[in-house]
Amino acid sequence: MAISPSEGRRLREDPAAWRKWGPYLSERAWGTVREDYSEHGEAWDSFPHDHARSRVYRWNEDGLGGICDDQQRLCFAFAFWNGRDPILKERIFGLTGPEGNHGEDAKEYWWYLDSTPSHSWMRWRYLYPQAEFPYADLVAENRRRGAGDPEYELLDTGIFDSDRYWEITADYAKAAPGDLCIRVTVRNAAPDEQTIELLPTLWFRNTWSWGLDDRRPSLSVAGGALVAQHHSLGRFVLAGDGAPGLLICDNETNRARLFGAENVTRYPKDGIADHVVHGAGTVNPDGTGTKGALHYRITVPGGGSAEVRLRLSAEGYGLDAAWGRAMRDRQAEADEFYAALAPAHASCDEAAVMRQGFAGMLWSKQFYHYDVDRWLKGDPAGPPPPAARRHGRNHQWWHLNNADVISMPDKWEYPWFAAWDLAFHCVALARVDPSFAKDQLLLMCREWYMHPNGQIPAYEWAFGDVNPPVHAWAALRVFELSGAEDFEFLERVFHKLLLNFTWWVNRKDAEGSNIFEGGFLGLDNIGPIDRSMPLPAGGRLEQSDGTAWMAMYCLNLLEIALVLAEHDRAYEDLATKFLEHFAYIATAINVQGLWHEEDGFYYDAFRVAGGERIPVRVRSMVGLIPLYATTTLGKATLERLPSFARHLQWFADNRPEFAESITNAHVLGMDEGRLLSIVTPSRLRRILSVMLDDAEFLSPHGLRAVAQSHRDHPFALEVQGRQVGMVDYEPGESTTGLFGGNSNWRGPVWFPVNYLVIEALRRFARYCGDDFTVEHPSGSGRQATLTEIADDLSARLISLFLDDGDGRRPVHGDAAKFQTDPAWHGLIPFHEYFHGDSGAGLGASHQTGWTGLVADLIARRTPKRVSTRPINMTSSSSAPVPAAGPSRTS
Repeated sequence: MAISPSEGRRLREDPAAWRKWGPYLSERAWGTVREDYSEHGEAWDSFPHDHARSRVYRWNEDGLGGICDDQQRLCFAFAFWNGRDPILKERIFGLTGPEGNHGEDAKEYWWYLDSTPSHSWMRWRYLYPQAEFPYADLVAENRRRGAGDPEYELLDTGIFDSDRYWEITADYAKAAPGDLCIRVTVRNAAPDEQTIELLPTLWFRNTWSWGLDDRRPSLSVAGGALVAQHHSLGRFVLAGDGAPGLLICDNETNRARLFGAENVTRYPKDGIADHVVHGAGTVNPDGTGTKGALHYRITVPGGGSAEVRLRLSAEGYGLDAAWGRAMRDRQAEADEFYAALAPAHASCDEAAVMRQGFAGMLWSKQFYHYDVDRWLKGDPAGPPPPAARRHGRNHQWWHLNNADVISMPDKWEYPWFAAWDLAFHCVALARVDPSFAKDQLLLMCREWYMHPNGQIPAYEWAFGDVNPPVHAWAALRVFELSGAEDFEFLERVFHKLLLNFTWWVNRKDAEGSNIFEGGFLGLDNIGPIDRSMPLPAGGRLEQSDGTAWMAMYCLNLLEIALVLAEHDRAYEDLATKFLEHFAYIATAINVQGLWHEEDGFYYDAFRVAGGERIPVRVRSMVGLIPLYATTTLGKATLERLPSFARHLQWFADNRPEFAESITNAHVLGMDEGRLLSIVTPSRLRRILSVMLDDAEFLSPHGLRAVAQSHRDHPFALEVQGRQVGMVDYEPGESTTGLFGGNSNWRGPVWFPVNYLVIEALRRFARYCGDDFTVEHPSGSGRQATLTEIADDLSARLISLFLDDGDGRRPVHGDAAKFQTDPAWHGLIPFHEYFHGDSGAGLGASHQTGWTGLVADLIARRTPKRVSTRPINMTSSSSAPVPAAGPSRTS
């Protein structure tokens, strides 16, 4: 990994100081669990968008293109007014879960275009209509539409017709860790002259109204600038071009507007907005408060641009030559940083996608604050919470106390950490900021996050939900990407994950049979029944994916133990423990009914009370996840660890009933390798024949979550003569309300599970070599090695974002403006998932959490190799491949 000298020096010499200010402000704080103080946990209704401009947040803040310090004491963001909107534009608007026909959904257009890891340079862009924003129309039309209808987007309203919009770009450059130079460029895309009001806004998060700390910071006017004074942060000054208006109010709730109660101030939180939009006398004429803005009224000719320079600094620096140097130098250093990261053979388009992908991940950091015990009990200055809260959402997670900068899946749609998402974030982030990636993985295992019983918190809607155990995998990858030298990090995370592994074994293996029932496991509605709810007929679901995740977990912990054992031989014993545990789980999944010999595929099994086992014959990612539980042991490793090697051989000799999964061995080059895998090479062929069939899983843009064949052949689950659920193929948005219905694993392409399939194929390739080939795509008559297949799947995922032969990006779907307008075409959204047939982006539009993995795929991409192998219907592997038909453990 090459990092440019300037950025590398910052991260090496003083990372905490350079990271102190960053894009840690959420895009949405309303409608979150933290701000929900209702009796029955109705977060969307408890704090709606309409309240956000007038009501103080308890736990965090939000804003447009904003920044704050790493404890979110002082915040900076932008507000705009086009002269027509009924409210000041201070935050992204979107639909709540109940309002949207496919769940919550942002209805605006903004992008994170650039960032260095230290946030020494950042760029953000927002497109703001010049006509009145259609708030009511978006709500009414989406509410009218059903689950089978497309979403009604902002472009569909016609508000961007004739290019009547503002393109607003904000650039941040740090002259020093606490000295932020800011440039705002507003381009009038319309053909005629237009006027916009720009309000760079500075405010303090309200920490004084809750009966915990009565020290109130102050914001005042001095020398044509805003001066902020905080008891722990110190003094900061916001200065700007020219002579803007200086408007100040208080970050306090407008109780009169919302609740008909008496206000504690004449100048509440929405005071600046009411003054700008309605001319109200709601800003403090004395120029003091806790929220302030510089007020610019800018008129720009058609097709022209205007620029406003700003500076936020502790020393109160002006807009001098140092401001210009910082802008030029930081942008040049960012160019240098990403030029060093992009592969030499990458196209300009690939390099641009990679850069925006990493930028989105770096911008998606957020200060996340949530003390669950206080949230349950209520604040001293507030009314007691409803009694139902003591037994409601997250009440068993009272120990959880978060006040950290964390990588978010999406700062509007998912403005809270999600444990398994975060693991994937860290693997990509390790390429640009390995120390931050390590800190994030360790954070999830700290005692104020991890439950005392060892469970890792899932996400704030339900910390007790079960996510796939991928932290050990992520820790290994981050360790490798950061140079494979930080053994202290690996040891710290390993010891905490031992607790989590024990929780899994004790809580999710109901019968002690090494078959796991993880429940939800992050795959929302992939099955015929809600896997997180009580099941029909008193049954339980034996999960192919849950069991395979645990086998993968064993192998990941085994690999970590082997790395650590080379420095401390005590870890050889733990390596042995995980070797054996893996063998028990791998044997169980293969002999206890989850492998279906006739279909050549893995399925969940529904276990009816009394013993009947019903295979849930859905061809889905559930049946591909067993591929993940794969690793190789080379001769050199075994020679370095003789005690482990002796036990491996003893186990193979003396536990033959468990040993098939660890005894596949053959000579590869000059080295003898062992394959540790749930899936034997013969089963691998059978699974790949389905996976690589474009009538099943293989799409032009990756692997579908559910096979396309279920479009014409839905699966219905019948229990005791009654149909209890069904799965068909849904390549786009979900039409079922199962598990909330706001995401869909019934056909679209999802990045994280595709990424792990690619990794698994590369591990199989290490063992099988280039002599092992399969038909790819199935039925094509072309043979390919496993490495070539992995490369092809990677290329298909990357192609989602690249121009195709017709100059169209699949991710943009049918949105003509994005496909044909040069000003829009290069602005890349990173969606939550992608249409299984067309590749159009769906779900959350800024999911650079795990969809940002595309940047990692581009960074590691090798030049394309072309296979000319003729088809060969017989095995060409030098590895021993059992004859077709049931094996000893089938």
